[in-house]
Amino acid sequence: MSEKTEITFMQTRLIRLASEEWHLPVEQIIHLFKEADVLGYIEKCYGIFHCEGDECNMESWRILPTFQR
Repeated sequence: MSEKTEITFMQTRLIRLASEEWHLPVEQIIHLFKEADVLGYIEKCYGIFHCEGDECNMESWRILPTFQR
């Protein structure tokens, strides 16, 4: 599997995880992620993220201003 495909799978998993955790529809999560460029952040940091679990990865971008809840 190519790295680009792995990144896409990770982005998809994290969108679904955020949707479940925050009780928001996937469409709204995608909008929030685009607004804060979380998908770009995941792609840029993939080298580190692929070694961590999804929960740890979500923690790393919760610090972004858009996601301070």
